[in-house]
Amino acid sequence: MEIVARARRIRISPTKVRLVADLIKKKNINTASGILSCMPHKASRILKKVLDSAIANARQKKYVDIDSLYVKNVIVDGGPMLKRYIPRALGRATMIRKRMSHITIILEES
Repeated sequence: MEIVARARRIRISPTKVRLVADLIKKKNINTASGILSCMPHKASRILKKVLDSAIANARQKKYVDIDSLYVKNVIVDGGPMLKRYIPRALGRATMIRKRMSHITIILEES
């Protein structure tokens, strides 16, 4: 049985989140939580919140053994972009893309 938790429109670039997300794939939830709590990245704090949400979702289901859960997959997709412009030389303007992420964590029993 898969347990899913999602966080949408998080104001961090998907590439930065994927670097941290790859470290917790296929790990036990206790190990993954320990890894995320020791990392100094902003993405690790966000991923830890989503992981805790997935664990809370699993506790709501009575037939799931919490101790045997592991992180099956972490999906980080791009969300909508905030587009801003900055002035440049000779009257030109350059677009700045402030990216957002959609994060999905899937847990499964081993």
